[in-house]
Amino acid sequence: MASVHDVAKYVLQEKGGMDTWKLQKLVYYSQAWHTTWVKTPLFPEQIEAWANGPVCPALYQHHKHRFRVQSWDLGSVNDLTKSERKSIDVVLSHYGEMSGVTLREMTHREAPWKDARKGLPPGVSSNEVITPKAMAKYYGSL
Repeated sequence: MASVHDVAKYVLQEKGGMDTWKLQKLVYYSQAWHTTWVKTPLFPEQIEAWANGPVCPALYQHHKHRFRVQSWDLGSVNDLTKSERKSIDVVLSHYGEMSGVTLREMTHREAPWKDARKGLPPGVSSNEVITPKAMAKYYGSL
């Protein structure tokens, strides 16, 4: 199984530098869609329903205090299988040109993030997990 760092490294390799909101959301959508299509999570690290959308704390720990990232020094794209790369490629082809703000707004309208936050007001902190099961249920229904 890939790690979230393998996925982040691949996303940045394929799309170039980006703001951290966009990186987080592309990683989130990669996890969500891969889980939906393949019936198994792409990576084991958790994603939480933070105020600004889905965030993987394991990624955040390595990019906090930065607005943009150009590359990722952890992980290896060689650890991704052909199937994993294909899932990420489809996500990047669909979501990859959108801004971090647009992706944030999209996730705020979707059930996995909303349900994990359980109706918390905007801007309130939360570390509730968005489970792969919740992702597969929602995205599998689309």
